Amino acid sequence: MFEMESCKAATRIGTALFGLLAGCVLLTPPTLADGDPEAGKQRAITCAACHGADGNSVNPEWPSLAGQNERYFRETLLAFKSGKRSNPLMTAQAMLLNDTEIENLGAYYASQKAAQRSADPQLAAKGERLYRGGNKDSDVSACIACHGPTGRGNAPAGYPALTGQHATYTAKQLNDYKSGARTSDGDRQIMRNITAQLTADQIKAVAAYIQGLR
Repeated sequence: MFEMESCKAATRIGTALFGLLAGCVLLTPPTLADGDPEAGKQRAITCAACHGADGNSVNPEWPSLAGQNERYFRETLLAFKSGKRSNPLMTAQAMLLNDTEIENLGAYYASQKAAQRSADPQLAAKGERLYRGGNKDSDVSACIACHGPTGRGNAPAGYPALTGQHATYTAKQLNDYKSGARTSDGDRQIMRNITAQLTADQIKAVAAYIQGLR
């Protein structure tokens, strides 16, 4: 949907991105066991009410799961089970799942295709600059470093896919990191450190851009 920035802009951030991505790979733990997508599809029946039959939510306040990588999916459910993330509905659902069911659900949603969504062109144009180039003045890293040029994420490192995610949901998560309501980014506090430097308008803009990624 959105054109790539100029070669000049890409060159400007290329070196920094290479270093960040290399770090992501080096920190990657052993690969998780493969789940069973068919078994996951059957278990996902109860998830469909909020996340859609194929993992594409129709409610902008609820996240789409289609195309999400298995490691991030697993770590998210475990965070709900352990209390690192707090949501009454999700905590209750996660507590009902064993490890095998979580792996199967992750495999199923990873096999689904994320819906292509549109976004406000003007707002998304502002968000694209932040997503791809960061903000040198406020020391904000480019989102592309961990989430990729098309928002596919980094599956081995467990960095989430963002492609087509609802702007409303994404903005809420960024605001939760900023306020400290969400702390599931680990000891390094990557997302909390980044969002601490973002303004409300920047969060809206980058969330809009992410919604239109494909």
